[in-house]
Amino acid sequence: MKITAIIQARTGSSRLPGKVLLKIKGRTVLEYVIRRTMQARTIDKVILATTERHHDNAVDELGRDLGVITYRGSEDDVLDRYYRCAREYDAKHIARITADCPLIDPSVIDRVSEEYLKSSPDYCSNVLERTFPVGLDVEVFGISALEKAWENARLQPEREHVTPYMIKHPEIFRQKNVSNSADLSGKRWTLDRREDFEFIKAVIEGVYSERLDFRMQDIVEFLARRPELEHINSNVKSQRGHSKSPLNDKALK
Repeated sequence: MKITAIIQARTGSSRLPGKVLLKIKGRTVLEYVIRRTMQARTIDKVILATTERHHDNAVDELGRDLGVITYRGSEDDVLDRYYRCAREYDAKHIARITADCPLIDPSVIDRVSEEYLKSSPDYCSNVLERTFPVGLDVEVFGISALEKAWENARLQPEREHVTPYMIKHPEIFRQKNVSNSADLSGKRWTLDRREDFEFIKAVIEGVYSERLDFRMQDIVEFLARRPELEHINSNVKSQRGHSKSPLNDKALK
């Protein structure tokens, strides 16, 4: 079975506008995400799914320049964007990667993908019970699960974040979690605020000089030598996924 990685990306972040196009060592955040996803052995194809809005033309152009397929769809209904993208390119098995994860580890993508291929669940991830750093999130699911969520999800977070409907309905979707040997869930490696960018920039500039295709363990070892760096974004509250909020009660019209 071949797995297609669909990377969602847009420039319209309210907390850090244009964050995916910020540069570190001459490369955009999005370029790190794409290149590192492409390094995963289990990924057969990478698609960049952005919005139809004019301000995301730069995202589309960057994807094309890097040689990946691009798709443009709804800005707010990301579930619809994912589903229509998967259908257009005949993706049967999908790995969901988000563009705010420039430290995404190809080997972690492979671990989740391999478990999905071995166990054949409807939904497999490393986020059901977090043990990996926030920012190394990988979710893999089949087109049938994606279609079922697309047809039935009604609440705004279920459409905006793609997979909450799958996660919230274990009676419908067979689920599998992949855990790390050590609990690193308290580490924040995602990009949402300016403090996150300063942290990620410090990590990439520090680790990149030692190893170009660095992995999670390389970062862990680097931060063990530079523990003060983790204070840069330690006060930022995680906004990832389907957090509890009034939005959970708001259905899309």
